[in-house]
Amino acid sequence: MRLSDDVLLDVMARFQAEMVKGLGRDTNPTATVKMLPSFVRSLPDGSEKGDFLAVDLGGSQFRAHRVKVFDDGKQSSQLESKFYPTPKEIIQGNGAELFDYVADCLLDFMETKNLKHKKLPLGFTFSFPCKQTKLEEGVLLAWTKHFKVRGVQDTDVVSSLRKALQKHKVIDVDVLALVNDTVGTMMTCGYDDQRCEVGLIIGTGTNACYMEEMRHIDLVEGDEGRMCINTEWGAFGDDGALDDLRTEFDRELDLGSLNPGKQLFEKMISSLYLGELVRLILLKMAKEGLLFNGEVSTALLTKGKIEMKHVSAMEKYKEGLSNTKEILTELNLFPSEEDCIAVQHVCTIVSFRSANLCAAALAAILTRLRENKKLLRMRTTVGIDGGLYKTHPQYAKRLHKVVRRLVPNCDVRFLLSVSGSGKGAAVVTAVAYRLAAQRKQIDATLAPFLLSLEALREVKTKMRTELEYGLKRETQASATVKMLPTYVCGTPDGTEKGKFLALDLGGTNFRVLLVKIRSGRRRSVQMYNKIFAIPLEIMQGTGEELFDHIVQCIADFLEYMGIKGARLPLGFTFSFPCRQASIDKGTLVGWTKGFKATDCEGEDVVDMLREAIRRRNEFDLDIVAVVNDTVGTMMTCGYEDPNCEIGLIAGTGSNVCYMEDMKNIEIVEGNEGKMCINTEWGGFGDNGCIDNIRTKYDKEVDEGSLNPGKQRYEKMTSGMYLGEIVRQILIDLTKQGLLFRGQISESLRKRDIFETKFLSQIESDRLALLQVRRILQQLGLDSTCEDSIIVKEVCGAVSKRAAQLCGAGLAAIVEKKRENRGVEHLKITVGVDGTLYKLHPHFSRVLRETVKELAPQCDVTFMLSEDGSGKGAALITAVAKRLHNVGQK
Repeated sequence: MRLSDDVLLDVMARFQAEMVKGLGRDTNPTATVKMLPSFVRSLPDGSEKGDFLAVDLGGSQFRAHRVKVFDDGKQSSQLESKFYPTPKEIIQGNGAELFDYVADCLLDFMETKNLKHKKLPLGFTFSFPCKQTKLEEGVLLAWTKHFKVRGVQDTDVVSSLRKALQKHKVIDVDVLALVNDTVGTMMTCGYDDQRCEVGLIIGTGTNACYMEEMRHIDLVEGDEGRMCINTEWGAFGDDGALDDLRTEFDRELDLGSLNPGKQLFEKMISSLYLGELVRLILLKMAKEGLLFNGEVSTALLTKGKIEMKHVSAMEKYKEGLSNTKEILTELNLFPSEEDCIAVQHVCTIVSFRSANLCAAALAAILTRLRENKKLLRMRTTVGIDGGLYKTHPQYAKRLHKVVRRLVPNCDVRFLLSVSGSGKGAAVVTAVAYRLAAQRKQIDATLAPFLLSLEALREVKTKMRTELEYGLKRETQASATVKMLPTYVCGTPDGTEKGKFLALDLGGTNFRVLLVKIRSGRRRSVQMYNKIFAIPLEIMQGTGEELFDHIVQCIADFLEYMGIKGARLPLGFTFSFPCRQASIDKGTLVGWTKGFKATDCEGEDVVDMLREAIRRRNEFDLDIVAVVNDTVGTMMTCGYEDPNCEIGLIAGTGSNVCYMEDMKNIEIVEGNEGKMCINTEWGGFGDNGCIDNIRTKYDKEVDEGSLNPGKQRYEKMTSGMYLGEIVRQILIDLTKQGLLFRGQISESLRKRDIFETKFLSQIESDRLALLQVRRILQQLGLDSTCEDSIIVKEVCGAVSKRAAQLCGAGLAAIVEKKRENRGVEHLKITVGVDGTLYKLHPHFSRVLRETVKELAPQCDVTFMLSEDGSGKGAALITAVAKRLHNVGQK
């Protein structure tokens, strides 16, 4: 019975393997350690409040409690309790009588406490293994300990209790939660110490529970968050896994028990059996003449004559010896001093083995928790209850010592549960109550982001109207969707060839590219590029300085490539709103994205570039085309797929271009052929036409932006703003006390702290909540597991709406293309670029689904563009050259 540390480490490894078996869907049916989900998903956070009832069935007495929980920042609570006996005829009778008895006791309790006319939520602590599919139901798997009530196994004990309560018309009680006593213990201690995530019972029975990651629990849907698992570890070894450690005494005790072959681990640990083990050992020693001169009394032959209270008394430090003499004398044995010392020794060996085995299994749970959290060292608290742990003179000390030896990398605090598992049921009920109320508030906050199909159809219709306004001569000036002609009149046909330069200016970096296009059978595009930074003082200096800097960069590149002498055709990607009068004329409408260079707005950017080249007087270039990045995206994809006639950017900004029939473009002369229109759709809604779907958060983001009242659609759909919308919602939820314990941290007050890349990371399906918490920690937000779930949900709501709105706008465009062609069904390709589309885990899927739903007669293929602003610019230049040459012939 003496177990070395090596043996205990082996037991620990065996129990770890059993836990994994119990959690797996395929292995659970044959697992002995059942790892039952409790549907308790959240520990107390201190904001619980209210008046609750609890009943507690399963120990040596039945208990009724009233628990008042105060939200006063001090986590205080009041407990009033009454104890009732559990007569043998009740706990070994039939089910109806048992639940009637429970209901009668509760009625008596409510009468004495004057609670009969209050409607109160009730938590039901039921200390037997139950299979739960939700918090307020549980099907009894098997009776354990000294209970054996007929007709209850395989039925839902909550509905049995409800039926019994309904017979009493005078009380109105709502059973909200069924809780195992172990879970109750964890929750009671969790109310006082938020680090508590393990519950342990060492009393009449023994069991443990702990908070497991949802992604490891195959038996319950969903991967978010954690759930308390009731291990039911008493059955560990029922499949023979501990046979090498079980002694002849364990086997004899098991054969004489109410449930032979079951709960074998519990029978080596819990107080119900330790006294009996001591009796069996003493009996054998006496028979072999090692004790009491070989004399055996009737009492020593009688089952149950030595109880746990006797073992505890005999092991007491000072009076243990005299207690032993007294107890043995009562059993009609006449012990010598040596006999008493030997009996004391037997007691110590039996109770020490119990503490050792318990420590080994607990160490396995602690190791699992630490590995789940991916920590090298972990601080945690174990909540403990049970008579053996509380009343045995040495047990607690031994258990703590062995646990610390087995898991040196866990700093464990053992917290004694003062008010027992009953208060725990009330705390679970209070938490359930709090979560339900919070759920309501969160749903209400996010409701405006859920767009019905009707609302999306309306957005599509309004977008269509605005597109038409932008194309018509008389309404174009006042239109919010500008529908700018690009003078790009064709897509690539595969005959393009030659060397081209491309410039790409659209952000803080500036690129120069050399693009070699080959046609025919060996069709290919080769690119060489160099990236140059644009310093802030140049972005915000004079126009002349900006264009001189650009020409300096071009000179460096031509030198670097050794092509300074050649007069190459050049395409200039200029990703700012321009009015074009021809393909090589672009007047800057206004700077965006932090550019503020003076004397540029209202000027032709191509002229400014030509002037700067002239000033430098080192080389000459043929500037053929000024290009918007959206058009470049369409052209790049058009080179691969001739069906591509739409370009979409879903990144920092949001925009679309498409090939429109010339006859519909009233602001450009001519009715033949097509021209690409740069919609600049980010301004959709600037006239208030989509105010009905803008939330207060959208308005806050708009008011705090560089261009209030402008680009409203873009501010609901593009990467530059989504993180800011999320931040506004998080602040609001924190003010409502639903996040971060109601504390708005310094970092959450900072504008734009929440970058859109964090949305993509947080919403990634592969990310455990642990990693979400790490991202939030980087932002200076100390979040609990529940906080992380809410943040993830907020991110999801904001990005889903963005993708749906973008899809509704795109549906208007493809429908217009279908009508232009006058066909029943349209097959078309959209070239797409942008980090939101490429990197966000769900954006592209939601966008595609929305287009399919809103434009069912269009078969739309989405094609990722490779470098629209570089390669695209060169292709536009090549197409323009080809069309120009055709025109000249």
